[in-house]
Amino acid sequence: MAEVSFFEKTFKLNKHGTNVKTEIMAGITTFMTMSYILAVNPAILSESGMNYGAVFSATIIASVIAMVLMAFYANLPFGLSAGMGLNAFFTYTVVGQMGKSWEFALTAVFLEGIIFILLSFFGVREAIFNAIPTTLKKAVSVGIGLFIAEIGLSNANIIVKAEPALALGNLKSLEALIFFFALIVMLVLTARQVKGALLWGILVSTILSLILGFTKFPDSNIISLPPSVSPIAFKLDFSNVFSLEMFSVLFSFLFVDIFDTLGTLTGVATKAKMLDEDGNLPEASKALMADAVGTTFGALLGTSTITTFVESSSGVAEGGRTGLTALSTAGCFVIAAFFFPVFSIIPAAATSAALVTVGLFMLSTVVEINFEDITEAFPAFMTILMMPLAYSIADGIAFGIMSFAAIKLLTGKGKEVSWVIYLLSIVFLIWYII
Repeated sequence: MAEVSFFEKTFKLNKHGTNVKTEIMAGITTFMTMSYILAVNPAILSESGMNYGAVFSATIIASVIAMVLMAFYANLPFGLSAGMGLNAFFTYTVVGQMGKSWEFALTAVFLEGIIFILLSFFGVREAIFNAIPTTLKKAVSVGIGLFIAEIGLSNANIIVKAEPALALGNLKSLEALIFFFALIVMLVLTARQVKGALLWGILVSTILSLILGFTKFPDSNIISLPPSVSPIAFKLDFSNVFSLEMFSVLFSFLFVDIFDTLGTLTGVATKAKMLDEDGNLPEASKALMADAVGTTFGALLGTSTITTFVESSSGVAEGGRTGLTALSTAGCFVIAAFFFPVFSIIPAAATSAALVTVGLFMLSTVVEINFEDITEAFPAFMTILMMPLAYSIADGIAFGIMSFAAIKLLTGKGKEVSWVIYLLSIVFLIWYII
């Protein structure tokens, strides 16, 4: 009973109408729904030249740090890990398109974390969030969804580079078979509201891959010590920290993370009925601090931005209401660290299917965009269109902001635009024409 009293004292379970069993089960449920990140994040970041195993361990450590802080500091039931979209921006835009090193990208993530700690401390993140028009907030989510889906299709060679642009790959290959099998499993299980649908899809398709001989069993034991983070830890590069390119990358990280985190917190908290009479989350500043600290430590260890996962809603649906849910999820991540050999045999086709499915989930906000008003629709359209076509989240955000400011100003609606948007538009315009 001593343990129960400790949990009660720490997390105020009775006040929130919950108990230890409910919270732990909710935490396990959250882990089941977000654990795909342990396969997907190393797969994405390793394409930037980073060590796969080291990224796996760094992702777990950073996630655990953030969730422990979420548990004991904020006392909220939210799971955190490396954010989807942000890891894609890290690899495919900063490293791939801009030609920067992964050390440069990690430095940007580190600076983002430091800035977020300061902004969260002074309550500025909420103010920044409010300055950005709702249309662009919704469009960013949709655009990132299409971008992630495009990456998934490309990584599985379902879509390949061709003249003049893209074309279908070899749909008769084993890789394609595994991809579509994984995708079907994920979609069917999601439709049936099975917890951990993405994880189950990855695991089942990995088994199929082993049966077909596309991948092989690990040479070592299934259980092992986690890989060392030494190949990627503390590898920051501050040589270009004051460059315009660093500003552009840093802003993109900040922009996407602000909307991702605040949007997720609001959505999940609404579902859990945790908002006050004014529609605010009482401990929002503490929750934001948790992901800011997680991002900072994550960059030092060697992983991309840590953010609150929308999959936390699954744990909330199971009754999770306090930090004990987050702590339970963190405990599951610790256990998973010792099963790296299992994660290392997962084929790219399986994780690619997860990317496409996550992309689908992110499209839901498109119905909230006002397409009847051209001054709202066009900036949203440019944001959504440019992300997959330019293969860059940053370019999508920039074109969305510039087009919003321009069309509003030219149609006599300039007063609807915040000075922040005008300032950013000028910065982006200078960036593209110089």
